[in-house]
Amino acid sequence: MLFKRKSVVKVRMRELDSEKENLAKFLLSQSKLNSTITSEGLELNMEEVPTYSLARMVTKFLHNKNLNNTYFVDVDNNVVRINRFKHESKVKKNKHPTTASIMKHGF
Repeated sequence: MLFKRKSVVKVRMRELDSEKENLAKFLLSQSKLNSTITSEGLELNMEEVPTYSLARMVTKFLHNKNLNNTYFVDVDNNVVRINRFKHESKVKKNKHPTTASIMKHGF
């Protein structure tokens, strides 16, 4: 007998551990998707939702939580990842630079 392997879509959210339950509730309320919470994130049955549709729903969740400025969604095979943007450190410019004393007073 051949066993049918259960297809699973995973949502990996390493840096957002505190938001796992909120995302599971969001997916359940918005599209009636049941998910299983794991140590890495969430797992959903692939027959219920395609990967790219899930990625779109996760993007909506990030937008609703106002996290879309710091996190983005990446899709790879059957894995949807939530990653943090790597912002370059900005050099602060002095709004009021000091001028030389000769320039202040003139000649």
